[in-house]
Amino acid sequence: MMPLRTALIAADESLPAAHLRAELRQVWSDLAVTAVATNGVQALARALELRPDVCFLDIRMPGLSGLEVAQALAEDWTDDPGVPFPLLVFITADDQDAMQAFELQAVDYLLKPLVRARLQSCCQRLQQQLARRDVLHPSEPDRLQMLARRLPSLLAPSMATPHRLEFIQVQTGHTVEMVPVDEVVYFEAADKYLRVLTADREHLIRMSLRELINQMDERRFWQIHRRILVQTRCISRAVRDEQGRLGVVLRQRSEILPVSRIHAHLFQGM
Repeated sequence: MMPLRTALIAADESLPAAHLRAELRQVWSDLAVTAVATNGVQALARALELRPDVCFLDIRMPGLSGLEVAQALAEDWTDDPGVPFPLLVFITADDQDAMQAFELQAVDYLLKPLVRARLQSCCQRLQQQLARRDVLHPSEPDRLQMLARRLPSLLAPSMATPHRLEFIQVQTGHTVEMVPVDEVVYFEAADKYLRVLTADREHLIRMSLRELINQMDERRFWQIHRRILVQTRCISRAVRDEQGRLGVVLRQRSEILPVSRIHAHLFQGM
């Protein structure tokens, strides 16, 4: 039995979105459209929340374009082997956009107005890639079983008052040093470790960023990127580079930290 596949449609015009959804029912009966987003910001948030197998992204959307949504997804998608990155299909009225779409690892693109035969060939390509992907990643039942096993640990933090860290234990040789959390400028995930950066020092601890976040005061530390947690009082200002990418300038360190699009709203008032 083939696993149920899920999809997200992102298009700012309701009629084309409804038409695509109806056509998908005809050419891919076991594909469930779990969300229809009307702008790029909503599409990004829903994709990160629902983790669909396929995203159909209109290139021209308000807020974020389909291409920008794809770039932001690449930045913010968590490295969970049980939830692989979605397959991307771009929708456009101009085939000149296709080249840029394929640079973002798109599986295919669809031209407006939609032609069923073209959509059918696109869906066949998607099904083939999903079938190949299943060889390397867990199937849907396995993913559900994995989630069921993890539910107690996922629910536990929300059922109890979280323990807030006041000190970080770091080891140097045979010495264990207690670094006050208040002295930490930011944390950065690095493989299975975390870099702990103070104003003038750097430490390495074995802990995941997700585990750390559960023990931090979200008013004092903001997650600005899937790899970075920064102390708010250490933020001087937010700036944009020539490509329009947002970054954070720190008070006590010289590096500029990247800000993912999904977290850019934190700096609207700055």
